[in-house]
Amino acid sequence: IGVAGLSTQRSSVIAWHRQTGEPLSPVLSWQDRRAAHYLERLSNQAHTIKGRSGLFLSPHYGASKLRWLYDNCEAVQAAARSGDLQFGPLAAFVIHHLVEGRPAIVDHVNASRTQLMDLEQRNWSADLLQRFRLQRPLLPACQPTQAFFGCLAGTQIPLQAVNGDQNAAIHGLGKLDEGTFIVNVGTGAFVLLATGNRPINHPRLLASIANSTPETATYLLEGTVNGAGAAIKWAEEQWGEQNLSQRLEEWLPVVKDPPVFVNTIGGLGSPLWTEGPTPYFNQDGDLAQKSVAILESIIFLLQINLEMMTNTGQDVRRIRISGGLSALDGLCQLLADLTQRLVVRSEVTQATSRGIAWLAGQPKYDWSELANDYFLPRQNRPLQARYRTFCSLLGWQ
Repeated sequence: IGVAGLSTQRSSVIAWHRQTGEPLSPVLSWQDRRAAHYLERLSNQAHTIKGRSGLFLSPHYGASKLRWLYDNCEAVQAAARSGDLQFGPLAAFVIHHLVEGRPAIVDHVNASRTQLMDLEQRNWSADLLQRFRLQRPLLPACQPTQAFFGCLAGTQIPLQAVNGDQNAAIHGLGKLDEGTFIVNVGTGAFVLLATGNRPINHPRLLASIANSTPETATYLLEGTVNGAGAAIKWAEEQWGEQNLSQRLEEWLPVVKDPPVFVNTIGGLGSPLWTEGPTPYFNQDGDLAQKSVAILESIIFLLQINLEMMTNTGQDVRRIRISGGLSALDGLCQLLADLTQRLVVRSEVTQATSRGIAWLAGQPKYDWSELANDYFLPRQNRPLQARYRTFCSLLGWQ
């Protein structure tokens, strides 16, 4: 083993003891919305917070969760009083335990998803910290995603890259391609488009970092869908079914007239940014029809984001898809049909692992020469009609 890389869920946070490394809280995942009420007092500051952080006010990001831990967790409060509190992104906690000397450091991408980092300066923002009433010494130091983080404890293996899972995934085939939407469909689904070395402050989309070095950074426009794999899991729990994603491969070619599912699982992400109504179907159907409707709803939410990005004037020629649900041929074909763009899926569906390996290896090689599956767009008027119904039910024009 020459080098190591680490990718973690973004927006998941944890508190730990500065000296012992013992966790002082559970991990609050990106799906955790317990601090939503806290953001109400910041609603009149949302524009300024978005301009600095690239992120809309949302309980999915780390800042409100860290504030909740500080206000509600006795172990966190006790450690704060004794000067032993450290908290921040999950990546920082893992680095603390992986790396010799137990450093308190984190990469730019995971730091940015706390909503406490100035995206352009790539460091903690005193202004944002003040707004969320958090103290800088409690957070790990920020550094580029491609940098030396230290050696793995007990070895000479350097940790050379740390990144968020979605941002690592876009490097799954190596260097970013111009004019390519990157779609990663896991528990949540994410649409990313590289925009160069300056962030774009879009009124309804996120700005984030693809990758950074000590010299520069590559920025992204990003759309996010909360209810992707999470919506499939929701259905399994609601209906007492198992392995719906495997059964969907059989159902997708034969179900021709599914209902429309208003997918608000986890709240509506970009570009609507609202809780939305309770999830529902616009008409009844059997298990296969309703399962296909849920899958189509994921495609519909992706399409809303894709349309928003193309309105920025970017030339988009194809879509590159990865993530667990991308293994479904039917999902890839529906995406091609709805967007009317070529969809490319690598044989390696778990792009996050390949991406972080490529970044850690100090990219010298072209990894794009892998066998790919190609899904050509076809005319699918019923799908387009269901998409229009979906948008209408959400009140989105």
